[in-house]
Amino acid sequence: PREVFDVEEFLEISARASECRVKKFKDGVKLKLRTKTMLYTIKLPAEKTEDVLKKIKCKIVRLD
Repeated sequence: PREVFDVEEFLEISARASECRVKKFKDGVKLKLRTKTMLYTIKLPAEKTEDVLKKIKCKIVRLD
């Protein structure tokens, strides 16, 4: 897996991803993008997560 720190870069990767997995923790949320060759992750605070999820261009799977 490769961790991404820029939200804009993460959204660009989502265009070629097959799905986005959402994992909630007590201190934030981790988003995982599955592409053909790599798994990309980003950690975000819970407040910013919904705004990012609205812009993601692939299927969203919630892992609660």
